[in-house]
Amino acid sequence: MFVDVILPVPLDGFFTYSVPSSAAEQVEVGKRVLVPFGRSKTYVGIVAKTHRGPLPSDFQIKDILQVMDATPILLDTQLRLWQWISDYYMSPIGEVYKAALPAGLKAEDGYKPKTEIFIRLTPQFRSEQALHIALDMLMRAPKQETAFVGFLALSPLDAPQPITRDELLNQGHSLQTVTALVKRGLLETYEQEVGRLNHSSEPHLDRIQPLSPIQQDAYNQIQFSFLKKNVTLLHGVTSSGKTEIYIHLIRQALEQKQQVLYLLPEIGLTVQMMERLQRVFGNRLGIYHSKYSDAERVEIWQKQLSGHPYDVILGARSAVFLPFRQLGLVIVDEEHETSYKQQDPMPRYHARSAAIMLAQMMGAKVLLGTATPSLETYHNAKTGKYGLVELFQRYKGIELPVIQVVDIKDLQHRKMMNGPFSPLLLSKVREALEHGEQAILFQNRRGYAPMIECKQCGWVPHCQHCDVSLTLHRNLNQLTCHYCGNTYQVPAECPNCSCTQLQTRGYGTEKIEAEVHDIFPEARIARMDLDTTRSRQAYERIINDFSAGRTNLLIGTQMISKGLDFDKVSVVGILNADTMLNYPDFRAYEHAFMMMAQVSGRAGRKGKRGLVILQTKSPDLPLISQVVHNDYAAFCRSLLAERQQFRYPPYYRLVYVYLKHRQNAVVEAAGVEMGARLRQWFSGRVLGPDKPGISKVKSLSIRKIVLKFEFTLNMADVRKYLALAQQQMLQDKRYASLQIYYDVDPL
Repeated sequence: MFVDVILPVPLDGFFTYSVPSSAAEQVEVGKRVLVPFGRSKTYVGIVAKTHRGPLPSDFQIKDILQVMDATPILLDTQLRLWQWISDYYMSPIGEVYKAALPAGLKAEDGYKPKTEIFIRLTPQFRSEQALHIALDMLMRAPKQETAFVGFLALSPLDAPQPITRDELLNQGHSLQTVTALVKRGLLETYEQEVGRLNHSSEPHLDRIQPLSPIQQDAYNQIQFSFLKKNVTLLHGVTSSGKTEIYIHLIRQALEQKQQVLYLLPEIGLTVQMMERLQRVFGNRLGIYHSKYSDAERVEIWQKQLSGHPYDVILGARSAVFLPFRQLGLVIVDEEHETSYKQQDPMPRYHARSAAIMLAQMMGAKVLLGTATPSLETYHNAKTGKYGLVELFQRYKGIELPVIQVVDIKDLQHRKMMNGPFSPLLLSKVREALEHGEQAILFQNRRGYAPMIECKQCGWVPHCQHCDVSLTLHRNLNQLTCHYCGNTYQVPAECPNCSCTQLQTRGYGTEKIEAEVHDIFPEARIARMDLDTTRSRQAYERIINDFSAGRTNLLIGTQMISKGLDFDKVSVVGILNADTMLNYPDFRAYEHAFMMMAQVSGRAGRKGKRGLVILQTKSPDLPLISQVVHNDYAAFCRSLLAERQQFRYPPYYRLVYVYLKHRQNAVVEAAGVEMGARLRQWFSGRVLGPDKPGISKVKSLSIRKIVLKFEFTLNMADVRKYLALAQQQMLQDKRYASLQIYYDVDPL
C-alpha cells in the first residue's frame, strides 16, 4: 500500500511513501503522517491519496514513520479546494498547505492543549463530620483556616463546583497558604484541559431587529436571486443596513441546519461585527483570523471537525480554509477590498474567488456585499453571471453626506493652507467637536513623513536593500523601509554636503496627529494605522474608545474606510485625494473611487446628514465629480470602456510574471529570455519585461512581464506552457538562483 502525501515544501506535486503493514488500517485520506524527507529531515504531511502498487522498479521509496491522527483533520472538500488554489494560482500545493493549516497542526510536537490547575477536597474530607475535624485542625493556623473556609464558600460540600487554584488565590490567599492546605491533605490539586475559545452566552435570536420595508424588499430579492444564481451581489450604499439583511439570511440558514461563513477583509472590522453578531448568535459564533493565537486557531479547527462545530464563522481571509460539513451560505462583506488578495508569500489567492469555489463544491450560496463593487464583480452582475440586488437608500431615510471639494492648489498659491488643512476643514472639525460630535481625518500614509531631504543639495536617504526612500517615524526616532522593514538612525547631517538642515517632505498619519494636537489641544485624539494596531487588543481598544466617545477625533489610513460604523461622526476630512489618484497602476482610479466613497460613508450615520471635505489639487477631474454625486454607474461606464479598449479586466485575464535575482544583470538577461520564450506561444499577449515602479526589494532586483489572456483561451493549457517556461529557465545554470513566480488575477 502506498500514499501520496502533501508536504509543506515549495515543490510541485505529491510525494509517494509506502505504508508498513502495521499502519495500513490507520492510514486514511486527510490524516497527518510523519515522514522522512531527504537525508535527515522529517515533516508532517497530509495524505492526499492511497493506492496499491506496483510502482516503477527504479522508484526508491521510504516508509511513513507514524500516522498522527485517529480521524482526518482535512475533509474531502478542503482537499479539493487546496488543489484548485494550487492549480489556478500556479502555486505548489505545499504552499497552500502552509497557508491553510494553523502552525500547531503542522509541527511534529504539535499543539498542546491549554490546562489549568484546579483544586478540590481530598476524598477523606468530603463529609460533614470530616469537615468539622478539618476546621478543628486549622484553629491554630488562621490564614489556612480563612483560605479553607474561602474554598468551601466557592465550592460547598452539598454543591461542589470546579474551582481553579487562581480563583482561590484571587480572593487574597497566598500560594504558600494554599500549598500548606495541600500538604496537610485537606485539599488536592489536579490539572484539567480548558479551551481557549470564547464561551459566550446562549443565542438570542429574539434580538434580531425587524427589517425596514426597503430592507425586506432587498432580502426577498436576494432569496429570489438565489433560486436562479449561486452568487448574488448586494450593491447597497453605505449605511443602508446591509448587515441587518445578512443577519436575517444567517438566521434562515441556521433554521435549515446549515453553516455560514462570514468573511471580512480586515481584522479590525471583526471587532464591531463580532459584538453585533454575538448579541444574537451567542455561542454559535466562532471567530477566526491571524491576530488570534495559533493555539486558539487550532482549537477552532478541531471544534469545526467535532460533532458540535460553530454554526457561524466570522473571519478574515484565512477562514476560507476552515473545515465545514454543512456550509449553506457564504457572505463576503466589502467584497471590493484588495485585502482579500494574498500577496506574499504564496499562494497568491483571492479569498473571494476561493470562497465562491468552496461554495460551489458544497452547494452553498454566496452573497457579495459592498457599497462600491469591484469592476469584475459589477460586470459579472450586469452581464447576468451573478444575481444583482441594489439598495440605494440609507437606513431610516438618512441622506448620504454632502461632499464639498476644496481646491488646495489654489489655497496653497494664496498661502491660506495651515499645513495640510484647509480653513474650511478646520472650521468644520472645530464646530463638530464643540457640538459633542466626532470627526475623522483620512491620510493614506503612515509614519511621520514619507521622506526627509537635505535643504541644501536635495539628498534623500534610501534603503540599502530596496529601491525606495525611507519613511520617518518620529515617535521611534528612526527611518524605516516599508518594504523590507529595515530601520536606520536619523542622520544628524547630510552625508553629501554636511548640511545639518534636513527637512521632512509630505505628511504621514503621525505628523497629522502631531499638528492636530497643536490646533485642537482639547480634542481626544486616536490614530489608527499599521503602527498603532499591531495586536488584536490595540485594534479593539481604538475602535471601542471611539465608539464609546472616549476619543472624538480619529486619524487613520485606509483601515478607517472599511465598513466601521460610528454613530456620532459628523465630519470626515480626506486630506489629499491626489496621493491615491497619481499612482502608476491601471486600477488607481478604481481604488481611489472606492476608498473615497467608503471613507465618506463614515459621516452622518445616525440622526443627521454628514459632511465630507475632500481636498484635492485636481477638482475638475470627472472622478471627483462622480465621488461627490456618488455616481457609481457613471464611474463604471467610463472605466469599463477604457478597460475594454486596452485589454484589461474584466474583459481580459491578467497574469504577472516576476523574476528576481541579486544581480541586476542576471535578472535583466533572464527577463529578456523569458519574454522571448513566452512570445513564442502567446505572441502579442506578452508585454515586457519592464522594471516595476519599485525595482529592487530585499536586495533582489526585479523584472515584470505582463500577460493578457482572452477568457476564451483554455487556461489549463496556458498554465502548462507557463510552467514549462519556468522549468526551462531554471534548468539553465546561469539562472540557478533565479526566482520566478506568477501572480494570477493580480490587484
